[in-house]
This record gives sequence, C-alpha cells and structure tokens, in this order.
Amino acid sequence: MPTSAEFQQLLRDASLRVTAPRIAVLSAVHAHPHADTDSIIGVVRGALGAVSHQAVYDVLRALTGAGLLRRIEPPGSVARYEARVGDNHHHVVCRACGAIADVDCAVGQAPCLTASNSHGFVIDEAEVVYRGLCPDCASTR
Repeated sequence: MPTSAEFQQLLRDASLRVTAPRIAVLSAVHAHPHADTDSIIGVVRGALGAVSHQAVYDVLRALTGAGLLRRIEPPGSVARYEARVGDNHHHVVCRACGAIADVDCAVGQAPCLTASNSHGFVIDEAEVVYRGLCPDCASTR
C-alpha cells in the first residue's frame, strides 16, 4: 500500500489539494478494495475522528473524477470503490455473500471484448461481471 507521502504525490499529480480527508479516503480504499461508502466512512472516522458523510461523498467524487479511484456498481449491490484504475479489469461476485474479486481480461487488449455491433460508438471499455459462489460459500453447499 502506498505511503502517506505517495498519496500526497498522487493528489498533487492529479491537481488536487492535499487534505487529511483525501489521504484518509485513498488509504481506506487501498486497504479495503471494493468497499462501499459506509465502510469507507467507518475507516476514515477511525483514522480522523469526526468526518461527515457528505465530506466523504465529496472526496470520493473528487478522487473518482480525477481517476485516482474507480466506482463500480455490481448488479444488486450498492456502489463500491477500488484503487485499481487505468486498466480494463472485470469482477467476480459471490451470489451468496456478495464477496467481490478482480478478474483480469482473459485475452486481447482493452476493451477485452469485441462488440457484435458498435452502433457507431468508439468503444474503449468493456465491463463484465462474473457471478458464482466464492470458495467459502461453495464449500458450505
């Protein structure tokens, strides 16, 4: 996981002011990939004390807009955030417990899939969500 100094540099490189809430949110998402907003708020409050929901929402929006975080919305789930950006990876979601893991593209270059009809769009990303049972849930069935 990056250090505080590295988080500060990431913020500067993205032309964002360095603030304690921004560093805390970056740290929380790096430490807890695919975390939802409420989980991130809990981690940030543990690090900084009193921080409003709105402040965390605003930081998540700024960091996502700057490309430092990625917001994902798996079907049937609330929005989640991850620090793995800049590639076109996918996700696998457990049908039973909701666990989420990253899945690299199987073959080829981004967008990993070739659309049967692009309808004139210039496609630069594909999003695939695999669903199944995680090892823990599969072993209990």
